[in-house]
Amino acid sequence: MTELAVHPTPIPGLLVIDLPVHGDARGWFKENWQREKMVAAGLPDLAPVQNNISFNQAVGVTRGIHAEPWDKYISVATGRVFGAWVDLREGPSFGVTFWHEIGPDVAIFVPRGVGNAFQTLEAPAAYTYLVTAHWSETAQAQYTFLHLADESAAIPWPIPLEDAELSAKDQNHPRLAEVVPVPPRRTLVIGGNGQLGRALSALWQDRSDVDVVGRDRLDLADPASLEAFDFSPYAVIVNAAATTAVDAAETAEGRREAWAVNVTGVGRLVEAARSQHATLVHVSSDYVFDGTREIHDENEPPSPLGVYGQTKAAGDQLVATLPDHYIVRTSWVIGEGGNFVATMAGLAERGIDPAVVEDQIGRLTFTDDLAAAIDHLLTSRPAAGVYNVTSDGEPASWARIAAEVFALTGHDPARVHPVSTAEYYAGKDGIAPRPAHSTLDLSRIRATGFRPREQFAALREHLRAGTPS
Repeated sequence: MTELAVHPTPIPGLLVIDLPVHGDARGWFKENWQREKMVAAGLPDLAPVQNNISFNQAVGVTRGIHAEPWDKYISVATGRVFGAWVDLREGPSFGVTFWHEIGPDVAIFVPRGVGNAFQTLEAPAAYTYLVTAHWSETAQAQYTFLHLADESAAIPWPIPLEDAELSAKDQNHPRLAEVVPVPPRRTLVIGGNGQLGRALSALWQDRSDVDVVGRDRLDLADPASLEAFDFSPYAVIVNAAATTAVDAAETAEGRREAWAVNVTGVGRLVEAARSQHATLVHVSSDYVFDGTREIHDENEPPSPLGVYGQTKAAGDQLVATLPDHYIVRTSWVIGEGGNFVATMAGLAERGIDPAVVEDQIGRLTFTDDLAAAIDHLLTSRPAAGVYNVTSDGEPASWARIAAEVFALTGHDPARVHPVSTAEYYAGKDGIAPRPAHSTLDLSRIRATGFRPREQFAALREHLRAGTPS
């Protein structure tokens, strides 16, 4: 009996699957789709949403060549067919062909954008296929077609096409020279107006396959905005949007906003990513921890102190339900616009001597480094999960960082007055609790080959540039 096995083909992503078939005098049985075993053998995790059957009564029925906007898993229940595939995706493999006979003991995985066709060799032939998106007339408008008799594809049809049964539509498809290649799926950045969104825009400014949208186009707090947005073009979604007003989240209005964006909106985004089989990159926070541990690794369970931290922890749990995700956990983010470093530099210039907290310890994270880490994860594709990303180096207090800003801008660091958190917030209402220790363990991101900059070296470059990074 054939063992379950997955084989590559000359077309990238097109796979041939050997299926074990158990037979006796009564007939046969096979596990046509068995997620756990097949994913372990090397098949993509399909998550099919529709099962179609094409019943073909006669030998010589020929259908294709159709490239569809979803992945397909093809097999037969009865009969045998000759299958043929042509890569119609934009890129170096455009026009590459492959063919293979399909019986009950063979299945084929066809990725989006690869043209698919078959011809019945033994009838009746029940040709069955799982697909990863629902068919609709709108989706059908996204098909790409190729003529069955295209000379450059040169498919060796066992039954000559002039003797085969073809539809009128399939006889009128274009030749390969006239086919517009299927473009690669795109990358979407949500929260384009924020500090990280602007850093990603700068990093990816030369890429033509990236769309950066602000809250005016996609508002995570607005269900109607999410419902109306078309996620189908995207293979990667980067969620750089969040409500980060830590103290405001402790108010009645702020609690509603934080949960709407950081939890409810993220939940809807997770379902959009799931339906499109997209990779979701989600930015998390050190505020998911209570700060009682001096260093937080990716395996530490959440223990948020305040509402903001609770919403971020809840959003992380939702994202973690996706098979293809990266939760990028960070802290003390510094980017373009208002931030702690800019504030300290401004106070130093204006001659103001600030009181700064000395009992909260962590590391800065510059948005250009955070954007670079996200790009690295999407390029190197390590295992899904949580990755801590901050600057590297010795953890420091806010007070020490403020003193360094003063020194690097030519001012006396002794003008910074270290105080405790309790002293700093004494007499102030509506203050959210802060974790005392925000230092994140960077071992896992380093193991992927990414090397974060040392925080004070990065701070020096940031200030030397004269413009926020």
